[in-house]
Amino acid sequence: MESTTTVVSEPKKLTLKRDSVRTVILASMIGTAIEFFDFYAYGTAAATYFPKVFFPEVTPTIATILSLLTFGVAFISRPLGSFIFGHFGDKIGRKRTLVFSLLLMGCSTVLIGVLPGFNTFGMFAIALLCLCRFVQGIGLGGEWSGAALVATENAPENRRALYGAFPELGAPLGFFLCNGLFFVLESFLSPAQMTAFGWRIPFLVSSILVLVGFWVRERMQETPVFRLAQQKKAVTKSPLKVVFKNSWRQILQGTFLMSGTYTLFYLLTTWSLTFATGKLGFSNRQYLSLLMATIIVFAVFILGASHVADKLGRRTILLASAVGMVVFAFLFPYMLSGHQNFAGAVAFLVLGFVIMGMAFGPVGALLPELFSTKVRYSGAGISYNMASIVGAAFAPTIATALAATWGVKAVGYYLAVMGLACLVSLLTTKETKNVDFSK
Repeated sequence: MESTTTVVSEPKKLTLKRDSVRTVILASMIGTAIEFFDFYAYGTAAATYFPKVFFPEVTPTIATILSLLTFGVAFISRPLGSFIFGHFGDKIGRKRTLVFSLLLMGCSTVLIGVLPGFNTFGMFAIALLCLCRFVQGIGLGGEWSGAALVATENAPENRRALYGAFPELGAPLGFFLCNGLFFVLESFLSPAQMTAFGWRIPFLVSSILVLVGFWVRERMQETPVFRLAQQKKAVTKSPLKVVFKNSWRQILQGTFLMSGTYTLFYLLTTWSLTFATGKLGFSNRQYLSLLMATIIVFAVFILGASHVADKLGRRTILLASAVGMVVFAFLFPYMLSGHQNFAGAVAFLVLGFVIMGMAFGPVGALLPELFSTKVRYSGAGISYNMASIVGAAFAPTIATALAATWGVKAVGYYLAVMGLACLVSLLTTKETKNVDFSK
């Protein structure tokens, strides 16, 4: 399971062991897959079933908006999670921190699957839902950044972006597994059965993924870059204080270059599912099948863009994706028109996932590269999770309200603004391809 590499440090040589590529892939990808599995499960349930389960006494439109607001609760708590797990990840190591974040995230997800509905507990049921979602967000706050560091801090210098794509691939994997499960359930259960109990099954099934993830992460080592920092006594006792004092500019850059990507992703998935089934005449199963088919494009472009980013640089690929996002924002409203317009829906999803893959792949390396080893877990995590508030927390809710009030073109303008914010942030960010990652 292990291979040996030599890391050179002045004035002496230190021989450190890396985990094998297989271990790195599994350890970094599994947590992100669980993260996105859980979020897709919640997003799908919030868009389709929670309006009836938790908000049955208001109009369908208001119920959907309220349901999607609970979807945003976890994004608000994610920065808190990044503060907590970033502190310990930079102080005591990546491995132990990642194991605990995984367990916290997984337990709160399973609890959502056993919550009573509004008809049983009234407003207390909604409060419990929000509490579970809040705790889930804290666990998620330490997940991505730790997984990205497991990958990039085990990577050869010329393949950091490719290794950084391993946790990013957890996104399409988790999406496919979750929506595939919903597709199967909706094929065998009636709408009434799905509302009564079927929506709970994906939340309960996630416990299996959590056990697998726990087993994999218990077997991995601490990353060689962090062990080197420990040997050189370059680990800080107050990483949050140091990162906000010395790297506040990088936090802002990372937040805004990631926020547009987040907005695009949740418009492609959570919002478009709600819009397509509510306004375009698609059944839930029809649109889920389109999402599962086109998510493959997302995975392919994550790998392809990351490979190219190792050769041409991260900034070049991300600038192209930001420009593409702005152009796409003005085009996609024309694709989402007509009754059951399958060609338009497929074009919307394919083009969106191409841009999403180009944007999402290289950030697995870029965000960690913006920060030094002693604050890398904190800095990358804070940037990533602050972006979740700016770009994702209320994206489905905002898009639903905009579409209902001014039409789908207004959703395009919203995405264009987020794409421009991403573009400006990238223009102020230097290329990180050749940074010394051991410092």
